[in-house]
Amino acid sequence: MRTTLIRSLCVFYSICTAVATASGLSADLVLLNAKVWTVDKAQPTAQAVAIRGDRIVAVGSDAEVLTLIGPDTRKLDLRGKLLLPGFIDGHAHFISGGFQLLGIDLRPARNEQAFIDRIKEHVRRYPGRWITGGDWDHESWPGARLPHKALIDSITQDTPVFVSRLDGHMALANSAALEAAGINRNSPDPPGGAIVRDPATGEPTGILKDEAMNAVYALVPDASETEVMEAARAALELARQCGVTSIQDISSGRDVAIYQKLLENGELSARIDCRLPIHQHEQLAALGIHARFGNDMIQIGALKAFADGSLGSSTALFLAPYDGTNDVYGLPMDLLLDGRMQKWCLEADLNGLQLSVHAIGDSANRYMLDLFEKCVRENPRRDRRFRLEHAQHIAAADIARFAEMGVIASVQPYHTIDDGRWAHKRIGRDRCREAYPFRSFLDQGVKVCFGTDWTVAPMNPLWTIYGAVTRRTLDGLNPGGWIPQEKISVAEAIECYTINCAYATYEENCKGMIKTGYLADLVVLSDDILTIAPEKIWDVQVDCTILGGVVVYERPATAKMPGR
Repeated sequence: MRTTLIRSLCVFYSICTAVATASGLSADLVLLNAKVWTVDKAQPTAQAVAIRGDRIVAVGSDAEVLTLIGPDTRKLDLRGKLLLPGFIDGHAHFISGGFQLLGIDLRPARNEQAFIDRIKEHVRRYPGRWITGGDWDHESWPGARLPHKALIDSITQDTPVFVSRLDGHMALANSAALEAAGINRNSPDPPGGAIVRDPATGEPTGILKDEAMNAVYALVPDASETEVMEAARAALELARQCGVTSIQDISSGRDVAIYQKLLENGELSARIDCRLPIHQHEQLAALGIHARFGNDMIQIGALKAFADGSLGSSTALFLAPYDGTNDVYGLPMDLLLDGRMQKWCLEADLNGLQLSVHAIGDSANRYMLDLFEKCVRENPRRDRRFRLEHAQHIAAADIARFAEMGVIASVQPYHTIDDGRWAHKRIGRDRCREAYPFRSFLDQGVKVCFGTDWTVAPMNPLWTIYGAVTRRTLDGLNPGGWIPQEKISVAEAIECYTINCAYATYEENCKGMIKTGYLADLVVLSDDILTIAPEKIWDVQVDCTILGGVVVYERPATAKMPGR
């Protein structure tokens, strides 16, 4: 019986090959014997996928896809593994993240001494060179005290140091960097920024918040094109290993030029949506650039602005004061204070550019919702797809407003399991109940897209999904989930990481699903995250990443996901 079956399959395969060859429609790559989760409501599951060029040409059973196999078709037997659309990271700082991979990494420092030792080693290796990057997190240190310049001044006398907290909204400068920037006890706080001072002496401690950081950043030497290319390549390598096939990047004009050069060199292994600073809106409009300008590999037309700071830096803007204070509500950006945010958003929206605004505190989110409403009232009707980046703390009454105006909540669920360790120290446990309201967003019809905010959080999409579906904080103190009523399902999380992210960049008709005619961006996972216990998602690996029909990453048998 078995011999007869094998002979029948061989005959069938030979006929299929002959038909495909004769028709000239054979596939370049077929993926067989898979568990295909398509994210396509019309055909949720399948067994096999065929790809020709950079597009999917068939989704169905093994038998159906076998008809497209020709003599040059590459065949991959996935042995029952889960096949998903490639992950789309909805919010990343991609090239700066690449520099972080190549530079000093302070995130693993779990106490002040480890922080000092890492900086000391970097000074030894690169004497006299500016030390930047960092990603330190004082909340993981015993006592959770902010670092002070005194920790490192004695080992960095001739080396300027300016290393940021992982959220990017405050940084530590040593005395050499402060002196170079002209910051001293008499320096006023700039609009939208704060110079943290010693309460006894009035001297700067070295901690600068938000707009106060600009005076030091202006002194940091620009990287050469060679250095930027090296950082971009490092970031792209990590993306391939993580199954990330598209990046929605917080970019600069320089970054766009680097991506274009990588594309011309055949090195761009992820699709890039570039969000440029809002102050460039007039230049972009004058060039006729609008939302979804570009091609399948690189596009521009979205603008990034900041409404407030971060919870970790106590600069996120809230409707009520921070716990333990009477008058500290956060730090509105200077754009809000001087009226430029309103002016620029109205002008950019009028010219067809997409608005993508950082808003973390409930007051900042409400301000931006009000401003988006003003854009809708005063400018002609069009498909805007406003985005609020982070949408982290939302007053309950404002969630429905997201849905009513079609505002996209661009969120980063890893922050849930990270910030959940200490958020109550900033705003109290009662207000924390409105933090990261993923379930509430989805239940009220809000379009939610997922990202990581890399390098603020790891790029690993499986950890992002883990955060969304378990909400188990990294300290192990919330095994049932931090604010568990806001958990979502794995299937919903996959949608937020694929088709919803595609929608956020006007690309839902070409990527984000495994569907005939769509771009062949795919990822194969080591385990079925749809059926395993949610807490086990943390250990799932990416086995294979495919971009436009090309296998750009295959996991060696012993390799683990970066960051493990």
